[in-house]
This record gives sequence, C-alpha cells and structure tokens, in this order.
Amino acid sequence: MVFDFDQRIDRGHSDSLKWHKYRDRDVLPLWIADTDFRSPPCIIEAIQKRVAHGVFGYGVTPAGLTEIIVQRMAERYDWIIRPEWIVILPGVVSGLNIAVRAFTAAGERTVAPAPIYPPFRGASRLADRAQLSLPLQRTKDRWVMDIDRAEMTGNERLLMLCNPQNPGGTVYRRDELSRQLAFAQRHDLIVCSDEIHADLVLTPGVQHTPFAALSEDAAQRSITLISPSKSFNIAGLGASMAIIPDDTLRRRFKQVREGIVPGVDILALVAAEAAWREGDAWLQAQIAYLRANRDWLASRIDALPGLDMVVPDATYLGWIDASGLQSENPARYFEQYGLGFSPGGDFGDDRFVRFNFGCTRATLQEAAARLEQAAEARR
Repeated sequence: MVFDFDQRIDRGHSDSLKWHKYRDRDVLPLWIADTDFRSPPCIIEAIQKRVAHGVFGYGVTPAGLTEIIVQRMAERYDWIIRPEWIVILPGVVSGLNIAVRAFTAAGERTVAPAPIYPPFRGASRLADRAQLSLPLQRTKDRWVMDIDRAEMTGNERLLMLCNPQNPGGTVYRRDELSRQLAFAQRHDLIVCSDEIHADLVLTPGVQHTPFAALSEDAAQRSITLISPSKSFNIAGLGASMAIIPDDTLRRRFKQVREGIVPGVDILALVAAEAAWREGDAWLQAQIAYLRANRDWLASRIDALPGLDMVVPDATYLGWIDASGLQSENPARYFEQYGLGFSPGGDFGDDRFVRFNFGCTRATLQEAAARLEQAAEARR
C-alpha cells in the first residue's frame, strides 16, 4: 500500500491546537509535537468499527492491547516484559507527574537533563520539588548528558530520562545508558524514562534500547513510559503506558494515580492496539519521509548564516541554535517572518528554537524559504 505524506490536510479550521495558535495569521505552525499527516488507515478503520457498535459505556483494557505491547517490546527491543507490569495511562505527561509525586518526598530533588521537554521541569515544579539539571553537551554532533559534572547532595531520589531525547533528538547508545545506570546505582536513584519517540529512529543503523532492558537492576529501579501517540499521530486520543517491573514501585505508582488520573478513553485503546498491531508498514513509510525531511532541512540550515542544528537521530524535531542571529528572543523574531517555532526557553535554553519538521514537503520548503529570509536579514 502506498501512503501519501504529501497530501495537504486543512487543519486551520479544525480543533487542532497546533494550528489554532496562529489562526488568522500568516504564520506556519511548526511548534507542538504532532504531525500534519493523516493517521494510518488501520487506526481510522478500527475506530470507525468501534463507533458503529454505538455503545460507549465504561471499558476495560483490551487483552489484545496488552498482548501486542508484550510482543512489540520483545520483537523490536529485545526486552521481555510481563503483562502485569503494564499500567495504562491517558498520557506520558501524567506518568511524569505521578512518578515525581510517588517517588520523591518534600525536600528531595529530581534529576533531569537540560534542555528537556518542558513537562519534565513542570512535573517537579507542580509537586514543589527542586530539580537538578544535568547539562547536555554537544559531543561529535550529538547531544549527550554530562553526568560527571552533577553536583549531588544526597537528597536526590528520581532520575528523569528522555530517550530518544527531546528536543535534541539523541538516541542514547548502550554504553551511554550503562553510564546512566551506574550513576543511578551510585546515588540509589529510581529512574523514570520517557521513551515516547522510540519508534521514530531516523538514522539507519541506530537502535533504540530501553533503559530497563539493560539489566535486571535497571528494570527493578525503573518506570518506562511509552505510547503510540507520536509515532502514529494520535496524540489527541491519549493512550500511554507505564511499564514497571518492580511490584513495590508499581503499587506505589498506582496508589498515587488513584482518584486523580482517570482511565483511558475506549477509542484511544482501540487506536493504540490497531497502531501497534497493523500500522508498521505506514510507520516505516513515515520514517522514510521524515528522514528525507530531516536531511533536506539540515542541508538548508547548514547553508544559512547564524543558524546551526545537530542532525537528530530520532523524532521529527530539530533543535536549532539561533545564537548567531544575535536576537534576544529568537522565537519571537522568527514569528515576524511567519515561522511559529517552540521557544528554546521553554526547554531551558533561550538561544534555541525547536522546529517540527513532521509536515508536508511543501510546508517544509515554504518554512525553509522564510527561514532563509529571517537569517539573511540579520547579516
């Protein structure tokens, strides 16, 4: 089956948060992390079939969904998990917040890389927990954590990882993950690993490795967050999973979640199962399209004055260093040229912007033309 990722779907007059932000303005929305691609036919058909049933009472997690998660972890990542380890959630962000509240107490700190996806910072702030930042360093055109510089005080309890990394796009190699594990062991840390972009590895030969798959010790100290939402463009349906091998950690996680975080919409569960059971052909086609988008964008940025971007291993997000433009607020500056990026300050570095290249080639080409105008104007 041929999938058309060049098809333009009008989201400007839909309920899209991404497109609503700049409604009635000539600004291309390239910020929040969803794509402009129609979801796989298998998902649409599965939802339509469930809707045709006509009754939408309280639901239970389909046995088939649990089955396909176990199978997928084994086949794609060589990680053998058990069905009872899986906790179904309405989103990875809720998982981050539960983890902070479940595994830290007042006066204890979380530890996370910086820059980082904003909810990592928000989860600690909302729970009134301090967060120690581990700066990402650019090494051989990859963003990696500088663990050795961490100024630990002994009251840190939770290490929050993001792999593949958002916004930098790094897929941590096994030796890098092993150093992260050694760090967690040395400081007796529980590890919450957001792996929502695991299926979106773009660089051939690069393999995602779940943190928990490193060893039995890694598994027993970890909470792994996954979802089909980014890979299959179903973020608005809200189905995610926490995989927690340790009985005590899983029990505590569920206890904190109880009565606060709701169950998952029955249509979201149907969509998740269809995505992981039948959507891989679509996913591989999308990865090829995104890889071409990434490479084309990287070549254009490389030719522009004042801009620099490490080519991401994974995700559809470009982390662009705009410090060479000498602008106090790069995101606001780019808006003047019709480009709606995520401000780097939201992630922890005002010098950057995040560019969502999960869009049609025509949109990307228009964005690149505007980006060139903006860069040339600062010469």
